[in-house]
Amino acid sequence: MRITDNMLITNFLNNYNNNLERLQKNQNMLSTGKRISRPSDDPVAVATSLRIRTDMARNDAYTKNADDAKSWLDITDTALSQLNDLLQRTRELAVEGSNGTLTQTDMQKIANEIEQLKAQMIQVGNTQYNGRYIFAGFKTTTQPFSETNNSYSGDNGVIEFEVGAGGNKIAVNVTGDKVFNVDSTGISQLLTVMDKLKNALDSGDHQAVSNLIADIDKQLENVLAVRAEVGAKSNRIDLIQNRLQNDNYNFTVLLSKNEDADLAQVITNLKMDENVYRASLAAGARIMQPSLIDFLR
Repeated sequence: MRITDNMLITNFLNNYNNNLERLQKNQNMLSTGKRISRPSDDPVAVATSLRIRTDMARNDAYTKNADDAKSWLDITDTALSQLNDLLQRTRELAVEGSNGTLTQTDMQKIANEIEQLKAQMIQVGNTQYNGRYIFAGFKTTTQPFSETNNSYSGDNGVIEFEVGAGGNKIAVNVTGDKVFNVDSTGISQLLTVMDKLKNALDSGDHQAVSNLIADIDKQLENVLAVRAEVGAKSNRIDLIQNRLQNDNYNFTVLLSKNEDADLAQVITNLKMDENVYRASLAAGARIMQPSLIDFLR
């Protein structure tokens, strides 16, 4: 078989380009830290990475929902704490007002404070989170309570956030009908008790004030029960947030194992490819051997 100069040059160029391609690939791996720069590098690994990234995106959405749920429950717990404090103060004033030695002027002063306490309770009932009324059920844009009457304008809708795969959801809201003990006619029994207490104080009826203390205690127990429910949900959200953080860490580790290059191995390969590349250049310079023309000069 006759070996021509063109055959030598063609083989050299093919080998030279292969060496250069390997060198470039290792340089890219070293500069990016990734062993995959295009799907053809490792189709199976690319498919695995896509699945992992999809799971990470879904996990990020769950994490955002869990954070939002936690904030909602924290605001709810704060509002319930304020309502509990208002009821505790109401009870103290009721006990004071049941004292038969108080003058009508004293009872009127207590009645005025009761009126202010009721107004503040309504403000608590209209607490908002991110522009939404937290005690209004699904009617988050509707103010649930008004100072003109004791009716409830919200509904009993339960707002749920999805915080995990498989439809894992958690209810984040507490409806105002539970917190303010709304009866079947839509009237808040808590606010009604406040009105009765004020009227009894205005009329100077010590016995009526004393009888209302038991009703105030019932409202206190109801608020404490609702607050306990919110606390249980908040604890669950804490557990969910921890799990989501662990999942995100695990996904990150898996993605790193699937995509990241072994830098020590890459550097070793790069040095070898550089040596091969230099050797190929040196060999290329010697391809054109002396011919008969060189001796006829």
